[in-house]
Amino acid sequence: MRLKDRTALITGAASGIGKAIALRFAEEGARIVIADQTDEPREGGAKTLGEIEAMGGEAVFTEMDVANWTSVDSAVSFAVEKYGALDIIVNNAAIGVSKPILETTEEDWERVMGVNARGVFFGCKRAIQQMLTQPERDGVRGRIVNISSQHGMVRSPNDFAYGTGKAAVVYMTRQIAGDYAADGIVCNAVAPGKILTGKSGPASDPAILAYSHARTPWPRLGLPRDVANAVLFLASDEATYITGENLMVDGGWMAN
Repeated sequence: MRLKDRTALITGAASGIGKAIALRFAEEGARIVIADQTDEPREGGAKTLGEIEAMGGEAVFTEMDVANWTSVDSAVSFAVEKYGALDIIVNNAAIGVSKPILETTEEDWERVMGVNARGVFFGCKRAIQQMLTQPERDGVRGRIVNISSQHGMVRSPNDFAYGTGKAAVVYMTRQIAGDYAADGIVCNAVAPGKILTGKSGPASDPAILAYSHARTPWPRLGLPRDVANAVLFLASDEATYITGENLMVDGGWMAN
């Protein structure tokens, strides 16, 4: 019960990695605010809220558009009104368009950066506003975990906007960690490698899977729970004297 009596807001928590993080946090006793544009999992299956309630956990769903400040503000305010504080925020929501720069339209760019960069900016800013009002607990007022990507540090093949947005997440994580450490706010990131979420589309294209296998030393590709375990560590009190880090969960991709 590493997160007992903690409130965690997780963006994009209806599906994939976000859902896995929500379920893992609930297993460890957190009160979960599932923040997403819909409560329907993109990969199908049971809803996050239903699964948490089935395990005896506590959670609520709130509709949220990470690219809209009013929506982000409302979601955080809702979490605080419901549970009294915001101990953890996980900025997980992200999108891509799978296009190289010459095929990326201005509309594509704005849409992807709106979620992947502006959405993390809004989530961090609103969380910090709230966390600064909260008392310290063992020197910490709140924890931010951003989901970046190995493609924020190396080329994202033929997905120019996605990789650029994820690079921004890595930078924001370090900037916030330095600026607000004295205030007791911890900010880290987790960078997944290739994670099999079960969704269709480019992510499950045989050529992309073959490329990912070739780049990954570990004999299997990643699963959402692999990422969730790393996020759990950084969101817990076990992560002491750690801030501004970008933790790879990539099966050795970046070491290869």
